[in-house]
Amino acid sequence: MEAPGPAADRTRRGRARRPGVPILRVGHGAESAWSDHLAPGSQSSQAGRAYRPPSTGRSGNAPIVDLTASPRPISDEGLPAPSRLALALISASALLPSGPPASAASILQYHRDLARDGVYVDAALTRATAATLHRDPTFTATTQGATYAQPLYLDDASSGRDLILVATEENRVYALDATTGAPVWSRQLAAPVPLSALPCGNIDPLGITGTPVIDPASRTVFLDAMTAPDARHLVFALSVDDGATRPGYPVDVAAALARRGRAFDSAVQNQRGALALVAGTVYVPYGGHFGDCGNYHGWVVGIPVADPGAVRAWRTKARGGGVWAPGGVASDGTSLFVTTGNTFGAARWGGGESIIRLRPRLVFGARRADHFTPPDWRALDANDVDLGGTAPILFDLPGAHPSALVVALGKNGKAYLANRTKLGGVRRAPASATVASGAIITGAAAYTTPTATYVVFKGAGARCPGRAGDLTAIRIGAASPPTIATAWCATQHGTGSPMVTTLDGHAEAIVWSVGAEGDGRLHGFDGDTGELVFAGDGADDVMGPIARFATPIAAKGRVFVAGMSAVYAFKPQ
Repeated sequence: MEAPGPAADRTRRGRARRPGVPILRVGHGAESAWSDHLAPGSQSSQAGRAYRPPSTGRSGNAPIVDLTASPRPISDEGLPAPSRLALALISASALLPSGPPASAASILQYHRDLARDGVYVDAALTRATAATLHRDPTFTATTQGATYAQPLYLDDASSGRDLILVATEENRVYALDATTGAPVWSRQLAAPVPLSALPCGNIDPLGITGTPVIDPASRTVFLDAMTAPDARHLVFALSVDDGATRPGYPVDVAAALARRGRAFDSAVQNQRGALALVAGTVYVPYGGHFGDCGNYHGWVVGIPVADPGAVRAWRTKARGGGVWAPGGVASDGTSLFVTTGNTFGAARWGGGESIIRLRPRLVFGARRADHFTPPDWRALDANDVDLGGTAPILFDLPGAHPSALVVALGKNGKAYLANRTKLGGVRRAPASATVASGAIITGAAAYTTPTATYVVFKGAGARCPGRAGDLTAIRIGAASPPTIATAWCATQHGTGSPMVTTLDGHAEAIVWSVGAEGDGRLHGFDGDTGELVFAGDGADDVMGPIARFATPIAAKGRVFVAGMSAVYAFKPQ
């Protein structure tokens, strides 16, 4: 079940892999009844030939990394033991791709990369400069409609003007000048759906909720909008230059699936999780509304960019099992990973309370290698304590066994670490621990410093060392199996989701979070210790209302936050 929204607005690694995940060569499992594959050949929901972008390989995803090659090692001769350790850990991730091909500064998807680790590289944001952060008085941006989706940033050297893209619950999309905040273009795609027209929920009105994704090569942004008058999910593809709809779009999800014999009830399906673009296909996750009404399922719908009529889909067998966490779909560049919530009336496991791996073409073989499910899944179902309170985060931990990991955090307060190459089926995780005293419902982040690998999340920490707090970092130890221990706790004064900035992927890590539904301020913390780096307590630093789960972004020395009616920029002195 999805977490409630604010009542007032009725709006329902040791070292982690760096941003940009290499494409791992994974075998293709046999298709089964679990894979609702829709073969090419159906017509798109809009007349006209489908838009076909230029040939771009993997269209903004990480390049293939040859994991069988033997890289030349970096010498640690003559270094003291601690330095050798740090060098070994950093070198282990140095060969991995560091960002999207558009620009290292571009933010094309939720938490910057397909691993969903939330790590940003910005050499201007040192801990010293971060302490001098303040609201940028030259940046003013107003929007209409509540904003739950993370904003995106396009570093656009070709036009000479960087863009910030914002999507709101009124189905409005804005392209803003990243320097001034002035609108470059804006569109309302369709009327949103009022809460009164839905069987349950808590977002009023309901429009664009999940974070869109940008394909920089074709200069296209993809998003899902819930539209009136008949509560239809439409997937749009818009030009980032002027907001024009690409030919062949929008795709009416229910109609496209119906043509392939699949029933998708748009009115009871909500689209909160972030979209992903992998190997030329846009993947859109769906769950239910707050209140768990109707015959909803967890769905992942795949729409080939160049042939939007050739829709594919996977869904949970049992009713429920929504894919609703803010991070949505993660990927290693080949397989997809999602987490699912509670199911209803399932005598046998039907896809809920799990980390799910979907092979190319959304194939799920129901094999043990393709899902991790805690043995107490029935109790999780009965108590509505979804394992899927966060989306999966993918990272590697050299020296650990297993070392290719995926982490999920649940509403039962537990962290689960699983082997992402062989998830294990219904069994105990290689490592799990109670890390929070209450539910964990957030967009988490994972990062590596020269000292350790951490996962940080919004949640009241369990066994906090020194001080308690509602922002918690756990340390993942390189052992067999990996270990989980609370590293630090701090107070973030709200319900925002954290992200992390570093100078080079590792150095001077700062955890950033906003006091959403709280003090309305931006806060920065030392990634190793949790000590406050930036308090956001300047006279002009307080922001207007901000939606729960909101996460900042960082680009070119500034930190941006999307609020309910404005976008805010912070910069150092």
